[in-house]
Amino acid sequence: MATQAFLPREIWTGSYFDGQWQLGQRLQEVVEPATGKVLGSVALADTAQLAQSAAAAARAQRAWAEAPYETRAQVLRRAAQLVDEYVVDISDWLVRESGSTRVKAASEVKVSQRAIQEAAALPSRGIGEVLPSVPGRLSLARRRPLGVVGVISPFNFPLYLAMRAVAPALALGNAVVLKPDPRTAVCGGLVIARLFELAGLPSGVLHVLPGDGAVGAALTSDPNIAMIQFTGSTGAGRKVGESAGRHLKKVSLELGGKNALIVLDDADLDLAIANTAWGVYLHQGQICMATGRVLVQRAIYPQFLKKLVAKARSLRVGDPASADVALGPLINAQQRDHAARIVAEATAAGATLETGGGYHDLFFEPTVLSGVDRDNPAFGQEIFGPVAVVVPFDNDEDAITLANDSEYGLSMGIISSNVGRALKVGERLRTGLLHINDQTVNDEVINPFGGVGASGNGTGIGGPANIDEFTQWQWLTIKGEAPAYPL
Repeated sequence: MATQAFLPREIWTGSYFDGQWQLGQRLQEVVEPATGKVLGSVALADTAQLAQSAAAAARAQRAWAEAPYETRAQVLRRAAQLVDEYVVDISDWLVRESGSTRVKAASEVKVSQRAIQEAAALPSRGIGEVLPSVPGRLSLARRRPLGVVGVISPFNFPLYLAMRAVAPALALGNAVVLKPDPRTAVCGGLVIARLFELAGLPSGVLHVLPGDGAVGAALTSDPNIAMIQFTGSTGAGRKVGESAGRHLKKVSLELGGKNALIVLDDADLDLAIANTAWGVYLHQGQICMATGRVLVQRAIYPQFLKKLVAKARSLRVGDPASADVALGPLINAQQRDHAARIVAEATAAGATLETGGGYHDLFFEPTVLSGVDRDNPAFGQEIFGPVAVVVPFDNDEDAITLANDSEYGLSMGIISSNVGRALKVGERLRTGLLHINDQTVNDEVINPFGGVGASGNGTGIGGPANIDEFTQWQWLTIKGEAPAYPL
């Protein structure tokens, strides 16, 4: 049971800088998307404060990296324990600030805690190799912390998509400057700062600075930042990658997706519908791994479409803070209007609106579009809304062609009663994540996560990828005495 307030108002109206909560000059309202209610305000950082944070983080990082491995592990373990103490507070912030349903919020808190727990094991991992060498010389390759890692995180899974980078980066001896999306600055930023503050993380090792695009741009160019880990849209990711590359920083880009779920004609229809509904409608479709295209073999297409329409119409939409609903609100009017525009353009281009398509305030109806061909806007554009785009195909070759017809390459799934057939199809799909007999939205912390094409730059984050991502190789040789070179 928690014995103190998790985020007292005098804390969360500030930003977390150099181990201290500081009030900012610019305040932004925290708005509950389901009701429009103002929950309070958070301080927005500016580029000057970002520069100060990066410099302070660089000063603090060396001592943190040199701390005994058990000291770093203990901080991570304590942070994970604190999640249990404050789970109600953290879940409530996810529901109210990000529009998460209770089920989604509970799942996000749990996976975020697992990310911390997994990171707690990293300090005691062996991270190097003994290399072959000549007699009398010891040759080692070892992984060393990068220094200061800049993390830019999104609004949709704000807690987890920040924590999956923050926790392993800290565990491996880096300092971190986190810039959460200002729309979810509390549950995606201040919650993380508070957890690590209460866990005993030394001052200066973690900075949390909500801010706009200018602050993000400053993060990618600051000389004290060694690496950028960015999760967000492909458009923004291109800018981040360009700036980070220009300044010779390591960069990890986890971007958008237009993910395909292939339903073969031997699939169990009810299971296929259950997987489709989860992949399309979870968190109102505001997930990079969301099922953006449902490719259904023509023999079962009419029956599948009928069942999916019925399923969509059965899903309850409403305020997740006050009712048990399947879908909550979209994050803001801009995102709602984006989804509505693509639906309108899709129908104008020949698609059939089977159900949904309307909205009230930020609540968008579960929608099903059929008759979508490869030239239709709904086929190629990421909607980030609760819209099922259902496309028929004739044979396995056709399914492969349609699935790969995208600039994105994040996640794909195949539903079939014939695993061998599904694997054969899957071998030819251009995707970073592939799920046989599952939908596209999957992440279990211990797996490497990353996309190809417009979905990312081929890097991975999570599980075995974390050591590679948040450290760099150093070659070290040792001799008994220096050689007498003849020159």
